[in-house]
Amino acid sequence: MSNFEQSESDFYQSNYATDIQDQGYSDSGTHTIFYGSQKCQGQESPQPGAFVPLEMLSSSQSYIGQMLQPTYNPEFLSHSSYADSFDEEPPLLEELGINFDHIWQKTLTVLNPIKPADGSIMNETDLTGPMVFCLALGATLLLAGKVHFGYVYGISAVGCLGIHALLNLMSIAGVSYGCVASVLGYCLLPMVVLSSCAVFFSLQGILGTSLALIIIGWCSLSASKIFISALAMERQQLLVAYPCALLYGLFALLTVF
Repeated sequence: MSNFEQSESDFYQSNYATDIQDQGYSDSGTHTIFYGSQKCQGQESPQPGAFVPLEMLSSSQSYIGQMLQPTYNPEFLSHSSYADSFDEEPPLLEELGINFDHIWQKTLTVLNPIKPADGSIMNETDLTGPMVFCLALGATLLLAGKVHFGYVYGISAVGCLGIHALLNLMSIAGVSYGCVASVLGYCLLPMVVLSSCAVFFSLQGILGTSLALIIIGWCSLSASKIFISALAMERQQLLVAYPCALLYGLFALLTVF
């Protein structure tokens, strides 16, 4: 009996010690977890009134300023962007394709058929001068009592199409329709001089016919000179001048009769 009581007391003592040890381990583990979580929370967001090291504040502030809240200067951005955009914008006349220097050079080239033409300037789709000369031709015909604005624009469009097709067949390097219209329109300037003469005296006579033939030769010679210089068609000026003379002959018929 005594042996049974001693073994029972040993059994309870060993279990009690084991429970205490397990409870100690569990308490220490929970204390460690709680302390660790409290420490992490204290590092992430310090409580008000608590002591925080200076390095932690400086590191957190520099991190927020560099990554989440980048600093910028709105005055510098506004001035620099607007100044660069205004400086890089081309002039308004250049955007519209109007170059008075080229217009003046083309006009001088037409007025002087003997002067060699600059192919780099003439190979442009500039329609400012041709529109002005077409309006001037229609206005002078109107002053002479002839309302032929529709004929002027119709003959111009059909003639440009025909000569455009002919030049593309004759030349190795093709030419655009705008370039053909520009050249033929600039070479219409001598015809404006003929229509201006029709305002003051009648051209239905020997003098008017002779003057009309001279103007037709002038216009066709200037146009063929510009075409052969722009398209590198040497020794083909007469072949190009013939259809041009036919086109300007129609304008001369409108002016004389």
